[in-house]
Amino acid sequence: MTTIFTRWFKRNFSSPATIVLSMLLIVGFFIILTVGDILAPILWALVFAYLLESVVSVLRRKGVPRIWAVLLVFAGFIGLVLIVVFGLIPLVWEQGAKLVAELPNIMTKVRESILELPEKYPNFVSTEQVSAFFANLNSELAKWGEAILSASVSSLMSVATVMVYIILVPLLVFFFLKDRRQIISWCTQWLPQERHLAEAVWSEVNQQIGNYIRGKVLEIVIVGTASYIAFLIMGLNYALLLGVCVGLSVLIPYIGAALVTIPVALIAFFQWGFTHDFYILIVVYLIIQILDGNLLVPLIFSEAVNLHPVAIIGSILLFGGLWGFWGVFFAIPLAILVNAVLSALKDHKIQLEKEKQKEELGEQKVLGSPEPTEES
Repeated sequence: MTTIFTRWFKRNFSSPATIVLSMLLIVGFFIILTVGDILAPILWALVFAYLLESVVSVLRRKGVPRIWAVLLVFAGFIGLVLIVVFGLIPLVWEQGAKLVAELPNIMTKVRESILELPEKYPNFVSTEQVSAFFANLNSELAKWGEAILSASVSSLMSVATVMVYIILVPLLVFFFLKDRRQIISWCTQWLPQERHLAEAVWSEVNQQIGNYIRGKVLEIVIVGTASYIAFLIMGLNYALLLGVCVGLSVLIPYIGAALVTIPVALIAFFQWGFTHDFYILIVVYLIIQILDGNLLVPLIFSEAVNLHPVAIIGSILLFGGLWGFWGVFFAIPLAILVNAVLSALKDHKIQLEKEKQKEELGEQKVLGSPEPTEES
């Protein structure tokens, strides 16, 4: 077993460039695992900088000096943040507070409807099954209540941290945009000389992750706005809150859409019951999800993400289990990184084999050529 591993290691990690890439990845994952929470403002700032850099590049191509392009884009970013903080969030918070106050009535109606199932469908649902369901539900609700209470207490204790983030993140975004080249140059000067493989991986990942983040924000805006308009036209309660939730659900592919369907269906059922309006709303909501998955996502991410759905779900489960919320949020970028590393290693291995074959061919030509004769 040791011999097999040794051969595999020598075959794949004999190149200095491969060793440098491996060490950089190990150090990067170690830093995220140990001080990832401390670096959260930097991570957020990097996400926003990725979004805004494309706008800065557009202005630069139109002849605007970089410093003025950065100032204009940053001013627009601050204005958008102020609109969200003082315009959108208070409205969503207000609807959320109303929903929490209405939640006992919603649960009561749901309970009554479930209790009627054994009478309406005795061949499919029994009274014992309903009782067992509510026993499990009460147990789970108690656990959720404790978790929410704990999270509320901890969130109150971290208000100061949030205030620091509000100040730090915009500052970091500004400097990431303004001094982008200097920061990259400063970071690369500490890297080893044999870093061409790491630079190849970074070039591919940088482009793909930038496209992914910009595409994901566009998807959030389109899906959230379409859902809000549909809910508003239908007259659904808490339309803005649910629209925001549906928009944000695209951050977690496949799983997010399934989870957010539950509150949408519950609120629609509480408002209308199993009526014509309820079924129309569910159909409209499903159409939005189908268009998102089969039309919008391929259009936006056709060049950004080349990952199989199984790989995406697996990365969400893996990185979410390792790093919680941040792991879920960055699951696809991390999967892109892993895919880029594997592709780069494969290409590098093929290149080394070609170079080795050329060297062997050159040696054979030298050995096979006749010795020069002395001319008198």
